Formats: sequence, structure tokens, C-alpha cells
Amino acid sequence: MEGAKCRSVCIGVIGGGQCSIEGARLAEEVGRLLAQRGAVVVTGGLGGVMEAACRGAKSANGLTVGILPGQSARDANPYVDVPIVTAMSVARNAIVVRSSRALIGIEGSYGTLSEIALALNIGVPVVSLNAWPSIPGIVHASSAPEAVDRALQLARSD
Repeated sequence: MEGAKCRSVCIGVIGGGQCSIEGARLAEEVGRLLAQRGAVVVTGGLGGVMEAACRGAKSANGLTVGILPGQSARDANPYVDVPIVTAMSVARNAIVVRSSRALIGIEGSYGTLSEIALALNIGVPVVSLNAWPSIPGIVHASSAPEAVDRALQLARSD
């Protein structure tokens, strides 16, 4: 984070507002593992992958940040500790990316793709766990523990 000291590394978990049962399971495990390793979980603050990642982080007493697209903190899923209201719609994706030292993408559609593209463009590492596997520059992982390990290594190596 430029201009501020952060005791913990901030890792973004990105993915759709709706997801499969497997996507939710992976996101929850990713969130839990990140929290256990001392990372702050940054998401878009809504449902699906975002909610599952936050739920997992909270199960391990982690800190969660939700960068919300709307005009009300009430829009945040119940597992968000720090809701950041942007009223920016999908443009808030840039804040998710800029607030994260690395991203873990789980499933997702065009919103997730926009976050991945921006991250790769500005040098934020992206780890894919069943998200847009054919994009050059993405680091692939086959399990939640591998995704967390890779994201934390990449985040701490810059």
C-alpha cells in the first residue's frame, strides 16, 4: 500500500456475485487460509465468491474489507468488517485491485475479467483457481492451499 503502513498483506479475492457450490467452497477455504496466515481479505463486498471468502476469513478471526459498488454500507455481505462505499458501480473494481498486493480469482465472469486485466496491466499478480485459465500472465493453482501460498509469495516478493 503506497503512502500507508499495513501490518498485514492485503489479498484480493475476486469472483462472481453468484457462484457454484464448488466455487463457494473454494472461496471459503481461501478466505480461511488467508486469515490464518495473517492476510487481510479484500473483496467487492457482495455475495457469491466475495461472501464465501469473507465468511471463511471470519471463521478464522480474520479481517475483511468490502469495496462496495453502491451507495450504502448495508449492501455489504454480513461478513464484511470494513465496508467501503464507492457509488462507482463496476469502476470500483479498480479500487479492489489497487488495494491488493495480489489477487486470487475464483470462477467469475466479465467483472472478474476486468479485475484480472487491470491487475496484469499494473503489475499486481493474479492467481487463478478456476478463473479465466487461458490468459497469459496468470499463475495457475489447482487447490485453495496452493492458491494462497502462491498469492502470498507473489505479494511479498515485490
